[in-house]
Amino acid sequence: MASDEKTHLLITAEHGGDVRYVDTVIVGAGISGINAAYRIQTQAPKDMSYVILEGRDSLGGTWDLFRYPGIRSDSDIFTFGFPWSPWTRNESLPAGDHIKEYMTRSVQEHGIDHHICYRHSVTSANWISSDKCWELEVKVSGRGDKGEEKEPTTVFYRCRFILLGTGYYDYETPLQTVIPGIENFEGRVIHPQFWPEDFDYTNKHVVIIGSGATAVTILPSMADRAKRVTMLQRSPGYIFPLPSRSFISNLLFILLPASIAHFLNRMIWLFRSHVTTWFCRLFPRLAKALVRQITVRNLPPDIKWDPNFKPRYNPWEQRFCASMDGDFFAALRSGKGDVVTDKIRTITKDSIELESGANPPLKPDVIVTATGLKLRFGGGIRFALDGEPLSLADKFAWKSAMLQDTPNLLFMTGYETASWTLGADVSVQLFLRLLRWMDSKGATVAVPRVRDTMAQKPMMSLSSTYLKNAMQILPKGGTGQWTPKKNYFVDMADAKWGDIVTDLELM
Repeated sequence: MASDEKTHLLITAEHGGDVRYVDTVIVGAGISGINAAYRIQTQAPKDMSYVILEGRDSLGGTWDLFRYPGIRSDSDIFTFGFPWSPWTRNESLPAGDHIKEYMTRSVQEHGIDHHICYRHSVTSANWISSDKCWELEVKVSGRGDKGEEKEPTTVFYRCRFILLGTGYYDYETPLQTVIPGIENFEGRVIHPQFWPEDFDYTNKHVVIIGSGATAVTILPSMADRAKRVTMLQRSPGYIFPLPSRSFISNLLFILLPASIAHFLNRMIWLFRSHVTTWFCRLFPRLAKALVRQITVRNLPPDIKWDPNFKPRYNPWEQRFCASMDGDFFAALRSGKGDVVTDKIRTITKDSIELESGANPPLKPDVIVTATGLKLRFGGGIRFALDGEPLSLADKFAWKSAMLQDTPNLLFMTGYETASWTLGADVSVQLFLRLLRWMDSKGATVAVPRVRDTMAQKPMMSLSSTYLKNAMQILPKGGTGQWTPKKNYFVDMADAKWGDIVTDLELM
């Protein structure tokens, strides 16, 4: 906990528990929550206290949870990293453990670690109108002297604001995908979300079911020790080789002072990302032709572009998969990796029988089900307004950061076609500006209100499989102030200087 006395203030609650008061509760010590903490420390009113409640026993979020072989960022670290904490390594697509180290260093250098409460899981949050505050029920888990899990205790927090840095994935439950006969398989079945520690796959035939970023990362990482690694996909996606190190980035840091080089490098990668997305969407046929040319050049003769690398959709209708230094294609050329495009008819005790019959049955020792992540918004917290349950998915999202008819609750989400941190930072900058405006008006509560009938838009526009049910889980987008995030430069300008009066009620 923070040393701030206000953070530790205990008051008596009617339900008999202790209540800890703090101005702002940040839920989640991942990259969104840590960035929000820094912004509050440096840009919010000086007397504003905060705490980060993290359910796990370490910071990092995704980068602490996922341990599968080769886990790394598929966004460049220069825009994915914190703008206030320079990335000091020369890699642009870093490994997960390097990202975790970077996040740990960043929080320690800026004293954010003193504000993090680990093993604090928020189970419910209720807005109390009479007191103009949120009350959070928090389960605190601990361990005994011998490391055994102890029965969780319950504490309560009261705060003016909640900032949700929980992302939109369910990190406890994998996406349930129907794989015919998977229960019959007598070998090892692993979901990347729950990779077993020290799992030895030496000389084993591994079949990865899936074609997304996780599968594209795992295949080359396992190929060095496995007997063979096969990616089994129903349909292909776009895979593009990217260098792990940037010549321009390295040159900037050699020629310029670190602070200037960091800023310029970040801007270059920002513009590069937006120009690439713009080009693919404006000239899809040309983009497809260029990707095809590069892909064919990297493939071995026995693996064909069609059907294995010919997607049914245009570039950036779904996310690209980055192949670091072309490692995915290198694994295919080595003969240790393979791609099969087919549907599963059934899985037996020792084989995967394919629907078309064009490919022989696969004989894996290990099956990795890289079939995607399950969506969950709000970290599984039960929200209520004066005791009445609140369904977040039924609400429109004001500036992609606050919920219709919901006081003092902000959430942080990223972009589909750019780094997550960029979108999360937009939400925090909006929050800080909102704080200043509320203070100038003598207000303590802000509530977005939908004034007129409005057409509904999805918060996510990509057509990826795991996003198909997004509208049942995520808040709704609309028009005007309720338009979903689309462009970092436009959205950041709007957060700092745009209209924050329309459709927002202050009390």
